[in-house]
Amino acid sequence: MRIVAFNVGGRGHLGVVVGDHVVDLQSIDPAFPDDLAVVLGSDALGLGAIARLVERSAGARKLALAGLDIDLPVRRPGKIICLGLNYHDHAKEGGNVVAAWPAVFLRATSSLVAAGRPMLVPQVSDKLDFEAEMVAVVGRRTKHAPVATALDAIAGYTCFNDGSVRDYQRLTSQWTLGKNFDATGAFGPWMVTADALPPGARGLEIESRLNGRVMQSDNTDNMVFPVAETVALMSQAMTLEPGDLLVMGTPAGVGYARKPAVFMREGDVVEIEIEGIGMLSNPIRSEALLQGVPA
Repeated sequence: MRIVAFNVGGRGHLGVVVGDHVVDLQSIDPAFPDDLAVVLGSDALGLGAIARLVERSAGARKLALAGLDIDLPVRRPGKIICLGLNYHDHAKEGGNVVAAWPAVFLRATSSLVAAGRPMLVPQVSDKLDFEAEMVAVVGRRTKHAPVATALDAIAGYTCFNDGSVRDYQRLTSQWTLGKNFDATGAFGPWMVTADALPPGARGLEIESRLNGRVMQSDNTDNMVFPVAETVALMSQAMTLEPGDLLVMGTPAGVGYARKPAVFMREGDVVEIEIEGIGMLSNPIRSEALLQGVPA
């Protein structure tokens, strides 16, 4: 299933994409939650409840996918756990060695932006970089997961653009500031359930395009720490909960490593596409221009 969050008349809805339409779950059951994290965290609901509603969808409202006001796949994620340097070639292009433990940082929810909505070049920097990433969405409470069963914790997968303000990222050895500017982390457009993809979403092509030009192209097989290993490692330290996000790192080809460097600008369009999952597209806008700040 492709599960999408969207808005109609200012109200949140949850739906399932079928072809070029979306089955509106609230038209079947008005009391159904509009946040996937709530569905996943409920013993009485879960993905099974969504599947059962779709089976009853003969009289449900079906909306055209095109033009839908899509929201974040998980409206209110708990922890947003991000991996750095998790593709071999990306580690090399930055002059780093492949480590025995992943670089880990956290994102704030205020940094997230839904598919189709603008990512913002900050007023204080012109160095907003693109990073194609895959997200694993946690579907059940998990602590000390063994690698062999760690994938049982994952409900599904989606796309992410880990927009990074490179000059602020490098002010200190900690990356948090440069990874948390408002509206720099694009996320979506929907979550594809894990049963529709290879285990651990292995072997999928992942690509970023800037104004139609391919910038990054790799395969999820080339992650240093695949999803199962990541779930096992992270759950040693913290309890993973339904709706948490594991943002799995980016391949080589990012803008700062190019000569000359390439950063996103006002008027650009950036696309992240992952085989079997879909395409996340966002326009790029300048925060300064939006606020009327003189250049």
